[in-house]
Amino acid sequence: MPVPQLLRHPWTAFLGRRTARLLLSLGVVLTASFAMIRLVPGDPVRAALGVDAAPDLVAARRHGLGLDTPFLTQYRHYLDGLLHGDLGTSLVTGTPVAELVRTRLPATLEIAGLAFLVTLAVALPGGLLAALRTRDGRHPRTELAFTAVTAGLVGVPDFVLATGLTALLAVGLQLLPVAGAAGAGSFVLPVLALSLAPTAVLLRIVRVEALKVLGEDYLRTARAKRLSPARRCLVHAGPNTATAALTVAGSLLPALIAGTVLVEKVFAWPGIGSAMAQSVVAQDYPVVQAMVLVLGTTVLLAGLLVDVLLAVLDPRSTIREM
Repeated sequence: MPVPQLLRHPWTAFLGRRTARLLLSLGVVLTASFAMIRLVPGDPVRAALGVDAAPDLVAARRHGLGLDTPFLTQYRHYLDGLLHGDLGTSLVTGTPVAELVRTRLPATLEIAGLAFLVTLAVALPGGLLAALRTRDGRHPRTELAFTAVTAGLVGVPDFVLATGLTALLAVGLQLLPVAGAAGAGSFVLPVLALSLAPTAVLLRIVRVEALKVLGEDYLRTARAKRLSPARRCLVHAGPNTATAALTVAGSLLPALIAGTVLVEKVFAWPGIGSAMAQSVVAQDYPVVQAMVLVLGTTVLLAGLLVDVLLAVLDPRSTIREM
């Protein structure tokens, strides 16, 4: 395909727009993370050296770290370091931040990825089954129970769910480890704490979308042709419902990944979230900046992947007209 024709290709234009949006969003995340941590009251060098540290030592350390220079100068040095792959060094431990990210990022991605997969695996079939059972006003008690349970789960914060699950399943029934990452069982509580609220939201959305799809003319035609219920659901209703569900699931990703900060803290999970929570308290600028940047990049890349999947799966997408 000639280069000019390739540049006019729908997929090229689509990916170009999404990539530009991704880069712009990354710039906003990077700038915001750099600026916001500096708005927190206190002196990070004093916090790292201790309240009894000599003023001369504190001043020398601030000068060595460049914290006594103007804000824009610090920002320029930070960007220059990023371009060379340098995320800085922890003010508290002296550990390279890149090493901290390398060792902790996999643990966060494991529970966040599993929580997202659990959300989709439960909400897609669960919402469709709920729609099938409650359409046309049938089984009002089932609909009432479904609405009450999902609304209750949506309103409960992640850390409350995490504490309640720990009290019930780990302390009360002693079925699962209380904290830490030791074996497959240790994944259950953090993944449940992260996925319950998004699953409840998505269940409600999928049910509403499935009720709309089940009332479409092509579903009535499929019933008139005496197609089996399983074929009607899997071939006709399921894919059309999944498109709307993926759109909503993509919008839930930022909240799900942000929830890892509190959930990791509750379960002493060795991920980025718990490291960031500790670093905010200690005002460890380089660590907080790097963790926010990594989490923000993860959210944006996942959103881009969802956009591409929707473009591929949605039969109404103009991108598929090639």
